[in-house]
Amino acid sequence: MGAGCEARALLPSFACIVVKMPGLARVVGLFVCIAAPLLSQAGSPFVGSDVCRTCHPDVWANFYKNPHYKSIASGKEPAERTGCESCHGPGQAHVQARGGKATIVAFSELAPAKVLDNCLRCHAEKISRANIRRSSHTLSDVVCTNCHSIHKSPVPKFLLGKRQIDLCYGCHNDVRSQFSMPFKHRVNEGFMVCTDCHNPHGAFASTWRMAARPRMVDQAAANEEPCLRCHSEKRGPFLYEHEPVRVDGCETCHYPHGSTNSRLLRRPVVFTMCLECHNGSDSFGRQNSGVLTITATHNLADPRYQNCTTCHVRVHGSNSDPLFLR
Repeated sequence: MGAGCEARALLPSFACIVVKMPGLARVVGLFVCIAAPLLSQAGSPFVGSDVCRTCHPDVWANFYKNPHYKSIASGKEPAERTGCESCHGPGQAHVQARGGKATIVAFSELAPAKVLDNCLRCHAEKISRANIRRSSHTLSDVVCTNCHSIHKSPVPKFLLGKRQIDLCYGCHNDVRSQFSMPFKHRVNEGFMVCTDCHNPHGAFASTWRMAARPRMVDQAAANEEPCLRCHSEKRGPFLYEHEPVRVDGCETCHYPHGSTNSRLLRRPVVFTMCLECHNGSDSFGRQNSGVLTITATHNLADPRYQNCTTCHVRVHGSNSDPLFLR
């Protein structure tokens, strides 16, 4: 029989002493109140988060501000899902060894797949993380701890290791250059952030552009492009749809991050953008009659006809005119 069992066996004897010797009631009662909870946990490999602050006071000092602290504050979670040990595993061996990474779950020593497994024990409940294991980040061994700083986050939201823009630019330098172009979405100015359009934890295959290039782009309501969250006037449905908008999506004509052309267009002159499709090729179109060609009355050498949207003002779709004139 272990020492814990022997001590538990003595508890009834102490109770008898309290009855027979009232003078010791307060002392023995205090001992029972303090010792009983500890003895009930004898043999458990979990020591509780209070023990951790002895060696890790810098972490413990601010842990009450951490979202993970709610596991301690609630007082309802089992030991394996409470405080420090919910992530770092049982701490008894770590305490007995006087520290060391070999006796605890040290995230700095874990392989990327193990880090992901550990975090998803609690953070797998949201649909936004349903595709995390097949996301571009995970497949490149970019996992939770590459972006998040659990104990010493300098930003107020999501426990990020840096400002979100700095995190993303750390790897995506090509995108950073695009946001420095004359016409761009205002990410550098703080008006919006990368996650307004992208899901860093992975997204479902897109429903536009034949799902060929999702780039972890998060879909808006009704499986639409995230562009429509802000540009809702382009949503439709329209009586007369512009096929490229509905089938290929916004990227057919626009660069999503930045461009040297106004309105983030892919070409500097509007009519050259339109001629990519309106050349009479194949049988694509609403009525299976091919894409409409430019009529003879449209002399494209004349500047009046080089800006198609001067007349075709509803180029994203119209409820009044099949040629998008109004």
